[in-house]
Amino acid sequence: MDIVIMLCIGALAGMSAGLLGIGGGIIIVPALAIIFETQQIDIDVLMHLAIGTSLATIVITSLSSVWAHQKKQAIDWSVVRIMAIGVFIGGISGAMLANFIQGIDLKRVFSIFIFLIAAQMFYSKKIKAHRKLPAKTAMMSVAGIIGMISSLMGVGGGSMSVPFLTWCNVSIRKAVAISSAIGFPIAVSGTIGFIIIGWDAPGRPGMSLGFVYLPAFLSIIIASTLFAPVGAWLAHRVPVELLRRFFIAFLLILALRMLLS
Repeated sequence: MDIVIMLCIGALAGMSAGLLGIGGGIIIVPALAIIFETQQIDIDVLMHLAIGTSLATIVITSLSSVWAHQKKQAIDWSVVRIMAIGVFIGGISGAMLANFIQGIDLKRVFSIFIFLIAAQMFYSKKIKAHRKLPAKTAMMSVAGIIGMISSLMGVGGGSMSVPFLTWCNVSIRKAVAISSAIGFPIAVSGTIGFIIIGWDAPGRPGMSLGFVYLPAFLSIIIASTLFAPVGAWLAHRVPVELLRRFFIAFLLILALRMLLS
């Protein structure tokens, strides 16, 4: 039954990515946290396991996203090369920081993060460009912050990198493409970090590699890969605004569930 539920999580994450362009981590982390709760996994392991597993799935899903954008020649690799260094260091730092945060506090922080994402989706105002891209050092610093927060939350970073790049006068098409490319080093570094900090952690379920739960990883990867094209297909046939509002309500329910549990 747990495998079936994890397949459903993957399907929902894949469809939301194809339909709304929302990274799967924002769904995968809270959904896995709820499942692990029902399995009575210790709170100090539960959130770290959900985040580490989410990052591992993003390693795979980000590659397909990068390939799709690269086929359209939309990725500015000169920007990616600069930001990739920062997000990789930030991703490792985020995982190391998670090692010093208690599971219950991490749960509360993630709940607030979901509320912020839901608010961003609700207002969805176009960000006006105010400046050009900063110098390399500043770019790497910003990328490091994006990588650290993304790794700590188990997401690909698009909710932060796209607004930043748009603010720096990068077209939305290129901003999304660059964001997909830097999602890969975020996920790789974060996954490595969560494997390291969870290597000898007590209370992990069987078939775990550090803080990556392999059955959930495989189930989510399979289902999300199959259902992402379904989401893209629906995007051209269903009122996206209605679905977007439904998704916002879904995120708020998840956030409240995590805060109150």
